[in-house]
Amino acid sequence: MGYRVASLLPAATEIVCALGAEADLVGISHECDFPETVRRLPALTRARVRPVGASRDIDREVRLVLQDALAVYEIELARLEAARPDVIVTQDLCDVCAVSFSDVCAATAALVHQEIRIVNLHPTRFDDIWADIARVADALGRSAEGAAVVRGLQARASAITTRSSGRGERPRVVAVEWLDPVMLGGMWMPELIERGGGIPLVTRPGDHAPTLTRDALQGLAPDVVLIKPCGFPLGRTLEELPLLRASLPWESWRAVQAGRVYIADGNAYFNRPGPRIVESLEILAACLHPEAFRDFRSKHRDAVVRVDADLKQHPF
Repeated sequence: MGYRVASLLPAATEIVCALGAEADLVGISHECDFPETVRRLPALTRARVRPVGASRDIDREVRLVLQDALAVYEIELARLEAARPDVIVTQDLCDVCAVSFSDVCAATAALVHQEIRIVNLHPTRFDDIWADIARVADALGRSAEGAAVVRGLQARASAITTRSSGRGERPRVVAVEWLDPVMLGGMWMPELIERGGGIPLVTRPGDHAPTLTRDALQGLAPDVVLIKPCGFPLGRTLEELPLLRASLPWESWRAVQAGRVYIADGNAYFNRPGPRIVESLEILAACLHPEAFRDFRSKHRDAVVRVDADLKQHPF
């Protein structure tokens, strides 16, 4: 008999499903959307941030909520109680990404129907993702399945690294995690860039995403720019293309003049530390070495758009 599992963040939901335990899910976060079949499950969280449009407005709303010492998201306690989970999978890495760990603990304490195990994820480096998958697997009594999933993902990632290491060119890369203000990708992102055959600029593995001014960005000289705002599907980012000229040193960056600026789906990829981190590596390798990774360009053609200096869009 399986455990009743509540997943409070998208990456955790993807991990549970990759382990073959989708049928054990009794609730998800309001942002969980993959695989498509999980959308039928009750949402156990909601956002405190008002629905606003532009990146700058979203950033302001989030900062105001945090300034008031509130979490960006809150738990639907009645729904959580009705779900009667045995296991809750959550995280304490980022209060902007999911409900806060302290809120999860408080909500769990309020539920008296039975003992609940909390599996807390805290990935900051690439290999931490494998460890988190194994930890979720152990909590669900699926250790063997977890080991198999991790082996498969590691093998795919290693094959990509081997292919990319054979390339002579190692382009310098700026990975943009938010457009207004501009934040650069940290945590596991520098390792993804290195494994994909590039040199990450500014951040090192495990760093939190820094916010940079336009003047600070001016001093960089990227060969490739990858733009993948956290939580934004590809179409949502394309709505804000004019921001590229205002937020980035657009005219001076050589990556722009060379037509090596890529807009990617930052909701499905890169920002979710789960099984699809390998797909994220595939996309990145194809951006850095497009001729060597034609297979990945074809595979992910709907998730990436290349933009030229005039902001015209081109197929991946």
